[in-house]
Amino acid sequence: MKQTVIAVSVTLVCVLFICGMGGYAQVYADAREVPIYCVDRTDNVVSISFDAAWGADKTRRIMDVCDEYGVKATFFLVGFWVDKYPDITAEISARGFEIGTHSATHPRMSELTAEQCRNELLVSSRKIFDITGKPVELFRPPFGDYDNELLDTAKGLGLYSVQWSVDSLDWKGLSAVEIAQRVQRAQSGDIILCHNNSDHIVEALPLIFEALRLKGLNFLPIGQLIYRDGYRIDNSGKQYADRSASVIV
Repeated sequence: MKQTVIAVSVTLVCVLFICGMGGYAQVYADAREVPIYCVDRTDNVVSISFDAAWGADKTRRIMDVCDEYGVKATFFLVGFWVDKYPDITAEISARGFEIGTHSATHPRMSELTAEQCRNELLVSSRKIFDITGKPVELFRPPFGDYDNELLDTAKGLGLYSVQWSVDSLDWKGLSAVEIAQRVQRAQSGDIILCHNNSDHIVEALPLIFEALRLKGLNFLPIGQLIYRDGYRIDNSGKQYADRSASVIV
């Protein structure tokens, strides 16, 4: 009888703890998914990416510098940017650079419904495809803002959601040297975030490329850096090759 009372008491305490503190059941139910921030690579490769939402003055010069150093970057384009600069969008693709979607209107997508998220991704991807003839496979959430619903929606559309592990902070008006100093810490498997129209990005790129090459690093587009199947992503956003194809949370 005494053992039964103790067992009931322990059960009651556990129930109260779960209900009162949020509970492991709720934690598991609400486990947060994560996009790809970087990749477990030991072959000394990194990716550099440029988000394009406002302005295009420096985009061709960025491509020129990349070509000079033999770097194929990834550009994430917003739908309204594609509308405004269709010729540059076509040129990015024609010159062998990779294009992903950065949404249609650059909203905070965690505040949208699943259907609104789906529309943002479908509309923007279609605009890019209509100009380049190439399907879009990568997605970067505006503001780096995401939730499970958005990631599930993107995955359902065949998109790999990608963030970054090295932030240049070029949009803050940093000098070319300051931008390069931030980026030169990149290691194999890192994804570098830049913007196509930041103040000093064109001047910073040669410094970035030379510094990382001195470290023995080479550049791949993000689509070639990431694993396409048989992978897992840990809770920091690092992607690993793994046949379990599960996400650790």
